[in-house]
Amino acid sequence: MSDCLFCKIVEGKIPAKKVFEDDDMLAFNDISPARPVHVLLIPKKHITSLATVTPEDTLVLGKMLAKANEIASLQGSPDGFRVIINTGRVGQQEVPHLHIHIVGGPDPVGPMLKRL
Repeated sequence: MSDCLFCKIVEGKIPAKKVFEDDDMLAFNDISPARPVHVLLIPKKHITSLATVTPEDTLVLGKMLAKANEIASLQGSPDGFRVIINTGRVGQQEVPHLHIHIVGGPDPVGPMLKRL
């Protein structure tokens, strides 16, 4: 997509501090990190969100989840991490390109959600 922020990063039109890249996916540091380790992992193919995935996206999504531990460990979170995939308005997805937040660091990340 020509106006997609993450597609522009994949194309090299917008710089990013890359931490991993292969033919299918790209991982880079979040520009506004919420934790000492905060990496975004995206498919190079434009997929708007988890709500729009198709069976042909299964392989890349599996590869992304399988790579998360290695990325977290190499970036400084070897004792665990959290993956977050925000989807749509209710999930507060800010960029309409599927992305996994890999967050962690030396200390626990805290509760998953605020209690009602």
